[in-house]
Amino acid sequence: MEIGRLVRTQTQPGCAPTTRGGRRRPLALALGRLSSRRPVRCLAAMQTTPPPPSVRTVSIPFSDLKVREETCCIASVVWFLIPSPSLLLLMMQERDRDLSGKIEEGLGPSGLGIISIADVPGFPVLRKTLLRLAPKVANLPEDVKKELEDPDSRFNFGWSHGKEKLESGKLAFKALGKLMLEVGLMLAHHCDRYVMQQGVGPYDGESLEQTIASSRCHKGRLLYYYPRQFSKQEEGGSVSSWCGWHTDHGSLTGLTCALFTKNSMEIPCPDSAAGLYIRTRDDKVVKVTFEENELAYQVGETTEILSRGRLCATPHCVKAPSSENASNVDRSTFAMFMQPDWDEKLKFPSEIPYHQELIPPNGTLTFGEYSERLVNKYYQGKT
Repeated sequence: MEIGRLVRTQTQPGCAPTTRGGRRRPLALALGRLSSRRPVRCLAAMQTTPPPPSVRTVSIPFSDLKVREETCCIASVVWFLIPSPSLLLLMMQERDRDLSGKIEEGLGPSGLGIISIADVPGFPVLRKTLLRLAPKVANLPEDVKKELEDPDSRFNFGWSHGKEKLESGKLAFKALGKLMLEVGLMLAHHCDRYVMQQGVGPYDGESLEQTIASSRCHKGRLLYYYPRQFSKQEEGGSVSSWCGWHTDHGSLTGLTCALFTKNSMEIPCPDSAAGLYIRTRDDKVVKVTFEENELAYQVGETTEILSRGRLCATPHCVKAPSSENASNVDRSTFAMFMQPDWDEKLKFPSEIPYHQELIPPNGTLTFGEYSERLVNKYYQGKT
């Protein structure tokens, strides 16, 4: 296991790409990859769109998600990177609450591809504990950060050199990442139930919940965006100014609400137009909001393909604050990427048109092969 790796984010598949035009790129701290191979992500394409009105995510109370108090024991497992056998047994107990209506509204064909979970025990404290560490990591000496970079992985990961300087953040990183993984597993259970209700029948392979529970390829990313100077002439700007348009290609991505600071003081977001934007199925661009103490989850392309389009991934981007009030403001956030094992075989149904040029005649690839072909397609123009 590689822990405490600091990387400088690049524009790359499945990851939030960085700003252009010479602006400083955010730093990302990657933890918890349990595969010897390196996960990769889908390309982000930059677009420009005027800021539209905001739309609230569909929200599910955590108490509805887990049904009974005894069906989950997060406090005992938040320090681990993979589910413990006892937790998996508890999670396989009968869960009879039907959330299919909300799953369809948020993640179905007419949804935004994102849903939020409210009132998750312990989440507010874990979120702030970790996000407050991001500026400290970003302000390490340049030679230390250089040692941690891993260009061979296209900066997806960095080695653990100097990790003694990051020890205070290791447990915070693992605790929040584990919590987001466990809540994601509960959500995946209800997603599977919804898919089965749509008459799809059994998955070609494991269900979403089984895929996430058995995988050792999940990874967390702590992102820090450096403060900038803005003027009235710069107000507005591209809707994808902080993170270009992209669609995650894994299974499920967990997101925290960002933490903004100015001169080391925490502040609200200084620009109401800044934030997460999603392109809907009918080609509309909307700003999506969720509460500070809610966990948000987005569907990835792999889940859309294997659910035969019943769960839908949507292109999304992030707009940076660009008003004068945003000068000297930095931003920290955390994403948890949940995806199949690198060597798990996936069967791609012919009725889903995504990347058909990458799929062999028998329609089967491992997740690693699929990921590598996507990287080749976007980086080298190869299939």
